[in-house]
Amino acid sequence: MSGLWAGIDAGKRTHHCVVINGEGTVVLSTKVANAEADLLDVIQAVPVLADGHDVCWATDLADGCATLAIALLGAHDQQVLYIPGRVVHHAAATYRGDGKTDAKDVRIIADQARMRTDMQPVRVTGQVARGLRLLTSHRLDVVHDRVRAMNRLRATLLEYFPALERSFDHSKNKAALTLLAHYSNLQGLRRIGVTRLTDG
Repeated sequence: MSGLWAGIDAGKRTHHCVVINGEGTVVLSTKVANAEADLLDVIQAVPVLADGHDVCWATDLADGCATLAIALLGAHDQQVLYIPGRVVHHAAATYRGDGKTDAKDVRIIADQARMRTDMQPVRVTGQVARGLRLLTSHRLDVVHDRVRAMNRLRATLLEYFPALERSFDHSKNKAALTLLAHYSNLQGLRRIGVTRLTDG
């Protein structure tokens, strides 16, 4: 059984960290910059408060701005649980206090980690897995950019040259894109002529 539960509400520039004990009493509430040195200070200070007992960390983000904190916690053999944002949102109605604040949210994260047993641990990925995820994400961006460009091209052709738009399958036929890159208007196509266009 953990001696302390530490919740992290991750932000782009700063995180809010709240640590509670087995009775749910807050023993630490602090803001920490999203920087390695500052995060390490908190990661090393919280186990001291636990006085030899385990510390269970919890966050409502498993990537993005929480990635550095999760990686540092994993490197220091700290247990980290993932609590989905929807769980925090629904649980917020059962806690006293009006409004939504970082301090309230992170207090709920820590308390839910203390009370629930169905939360999944965050897996700290290795260097290769992180590299593959970045490459996959970049490829997905490139694919989306290409689809957007094709849609814009088809929309423009539909306005100015509907017959040409109907004739080409822009998603699969590279010849159509090559043709439009060299002859972007009707006059250019007429000037080259059918014979030269077919031979080229």
